[in-house]
Amino acid sequence: MLHLAQVKKKDLEGKVMLQLLAQQKAEYAWLMMTEENCAIWVDAEDCYEGALVLVEISPTQEVQKIQDATHWVLDIVKQYLSTGITPDFLQDEVQRAEQWRQSLTLQSQELGRRALEMEARRDQIQELEENLKQEKKKLELMELQLKASVDEAQPDSE
Repeated sequence: MLHLAQVKKKDLEGKVMLQLLAQQKAEYAWLMMTEENCAIWVDAEDCYEGALVLVEISPTQEVQKIQDATHWVLDIVKQYLSTGITPDFLQDEVQRAEQWRQSLTLQSQELGRRALEMEARRDQIQELEENLKQEKKKLELMELQLKASVDEAQPDSE
């Protein structure tokens, strides 16, 4: 796992103490290490006190690779800080994204509610149409019965 560290001490044997500052959790996500005892001793003769280094540490806590972090830090400055992307800007973007998410959720809920209302209205309209058809059939039947009774009541004009 990749860590950002600072060279704290160097002894006469070429070993240096690295203070681990941050740990990479994902490609663009780092976790700051707050414990003061996050220090390790490694063989690294070409490091000087105060330098920032990137340290690859295996799951078994063995140092696999150490490299100077200067270019990495400068890339971060160039990519993010020189374009105006600040922590405040990122926090504002997170808040805006959360507001959009909440707004979309509310809109989705509103659309769902409207869809249910329209479904209920459609069902009511279909029920009314069925009732009207039945009433029309009753009226037609009554009309036929009335005609038949009128025809029976009239004497033949022959």
